[in-house]
This record gives sequence, C-alpha cells and structure tokens, in this order.
Amino acid sequence: MAPTPTPPAQPDDSPQSYVGLDAAAAERQARARGWKTVRALPPGSIITMEYMRGRINFEVEGAAVTRCWVG
Repeated sequence: MAPTPTPPAQPDDSPQSYVGLDAAAAERQARARGWKTVRALPPGSIITMEYMRGRINFEVEGAAVTRCWVG
C-alpha cells in the first residue's frame, strides 16, 4: 500500500498582519511568505466556503485590506 501523502505546511503567518495594508503590497507580502494562492475579494462577495490549504483571502475595500483569513 502506498504511504499517505503529507500535505505541505502552510506559512507561519498571522492573517491580522495584512489588515490595513494596500492590497497590492499585501499580495506581494503574502506570496513572499509562501502563500500559493492569494485571493482578493470585494466586501460582501459570495464565495464557496471550502477550505483550500495554502490559500490566503483578503477582503479589499478601496485599495486596502479590511479583513483577512486563510483557507
């Protein structure tokens, strides 16, 4: 039987550290810290709630990140 694969570890990062940053700067920082998928969304967007390892989500209003979460 094949071994069970172990998913790679997510970046050791605090989502709260992105709140208040310019959206473009936040995306550059997230990619530099190892996030594979960076998703920027307008406030109130309808999204699916599946958890995706290696993804960080930004809620962006104006040009600033107002909320951030992983998955």
